[in-house]
Amino acid sequence: MAISRRLKRMLAAEQASFMRRSRKHWVSHLARAKDFIGAALVGADPNRPVLILGAGCGLEIPWNLAPASTFGWDAAPLSRLWTCLRHHRWPPWVFDDMTSAFDELDKVSRRSALVPGRWTLRPAHSAARRLAGLMPSIPVAPRALREWIGEHRPGAIICANVLGQLKPMAQRIIERAFKPMSPWVSDPELKDPLQEALDIWIARLLKAILGVLRDSDSALCLLHDRAVIHQEADLALGDWEDSWAGQINTSEVILEASDPLSGVDFVAELNGLPCRSKERWIWPLALKQIHIVEALAYGK
Repeated sequence: MAISRRLKRMLAAEQASFMRRSRKHWVSHLARAKDFIGAALVGADPNRPVLILGAGCGLEIPWNLAPASTFGWDAAPLSRLWTCLRHHRWPPWVFDDMTSAFDELDKVSRRSALVPGRWTLRPAHSAARRLAGLMPSIPVAPRALREWIGEHRPGAIICANVLGQLKPMAQRIIERAFKPMSPWVSDPELKDPLQEALDIWIARLLKAILGVLRDSDSALCLLHDRAVIHQEADLALGDWEDSWAGQINTSEVILEASDPLSGVDFVAELNGLPCRSKERWIWPLALKQIHIVEALAYGK
């Protein structure tokens, strides 16, 4: 599904902002991500295409290991150019919205922010409540992804740190539609109907995408943020546990954390597929922003 110019501009701005960040503490994460994705590329069926969802600028992807028939998929308009400049390779590319949902989310968000028939903004709380009521009606059928997989039958699908970005991306879409207002309840002690509705919608969207991946008959390599810690803390990970929180060792009594997957447990959702490996590691992305990264590999 083609993506609107408005969202293309937003994606380009978000990507440029990410690329300007300091990467001083990313060395370990990037090395582990490249090892994980590289193993999937090397082990892919040479007679079938490979699809990399969230190919982005190629920071985490060892394109030198990718088979010739490897496709990148990223809707950000400069992502293929960034990849070429970094890896000296011009791979086939898909610029569509893999969710087939964000354009509609943008349209409904902008309509909710305006008084019908007038180009004036509703009060923020009124607009947010209206959007919260409309969220269940926004479809979550990833048609473009399903159709591409059906046509090309990839032997391997790599989700390169993209599924954990869908919730932040949806939040940015809503925030831009509501400018200069804030759509969120500022008091953390109070319920936020729009945030709750968004979490439910993101969970439906992620489950729909996982359903498409599960039905693809492809080897799957899923790399994503499992949690984000919003404070400086001494963290270490113990042996694997299905609950990421149970795996953390820390002296902190309380951790201020957010769930980019809106409660969706990928291991549970993909239960029944042969799991080749599963691991987590810590990525200190920025000050008071520590990511718990999860890497899952499935295949025959």
